[in-house]
Amino acid sequence: MAGGGSGVVITPDGFLLTSAHVVAGGRSVRASFVDGTDLEATVVGADPLSDLAVLRAGSARLQPAELGDAAALKVGQLVVAIGNPHGYAGSVTAGVVSALGRSLPARNGAATRIIDDVIQTDAALNPGNSGGALVDGQGRVVGINTAVAGIGLGLAVPINATTRRIVAALMRDGRVRRAWIGIAGGARPLPPRVAATIGRDRAIEVVEVIDGSPAAGAGLRAEDLIVGVDGVPVRGVDDLQRLMTVERIDVPCALEVVRDGASRTVELIPRELDG
Repeated sequence: MAGGGSGVVITPDGFLLTSAHVVAGGRSVRASFVDGTDLEATVVGADPLSDLAVLRAGSARLQPAELGDAAALKVGQLVVAIGNPHGYAGSVTAGVVSALGRSLPARNGAATRIIDDVIQTDAALNPGNSGGALVDGQGRVVGINTAVAGIGLGLAVPINATTRRIVAALMRDGRVRRAWIGIAGGARPLPPRVAATIGRDRAIEVVEVIDGSPAAGAGLRAEDLIVGVDGVPVRGVDDLQRLMTVERIDVPCALEVVRDGASRTVELIPRELDG
């Protein structure tokens, strides 16, 4: 990408996938390819809360990369990072998957979200690798390089069912819509007696309830423990985020909550997340 950054061709008719921070503030970029082709590309949509963006490079017929599934990765597996580090186009670095299931905070204005199932690799990443492909030994794209966290430590947004839905929404609508209930919290173990009673061992402890939010309107309180949403167990914030899809916007849902050692149901209607 002109100005630094990398991308991945995902369809023959010119859709490209990259990092949202690579194209932040821009509507068009120059996309240069290893065969010497140089094209004007337009930003179709960007989602800072997943650090993914989709571009369209005119009506060019391009060779798309094969997308894999990061859910099949294993620690120690060989991966290769492809990108444009320090302006050196077409560079590759090899390494291994050094950890799976990492979390990476993302922010867009006042909205925050945790990108979950992030891939950690020791393949060398440098400025300009962002938005480029992380591929497995079969050449399938399993991640989009997003951050350098230190020497020998790089992070990539996984290609999985969740990110495929995000990419599809960006291609179709130019944005990703999410539901929002308005809490901040973290995972914690349930007290043994409560865990034995309800058959679950972890929950989301509500640390803060945002004023004016659906959670506030429904009477949710700090120190409440959320253990389920519409009958689906949740063990951490990432579980809750995965459930807050566009289909839940303005649709009543039931939160299973433990308060003062007793289970109760809190009914609320999620709103659309701004940002």
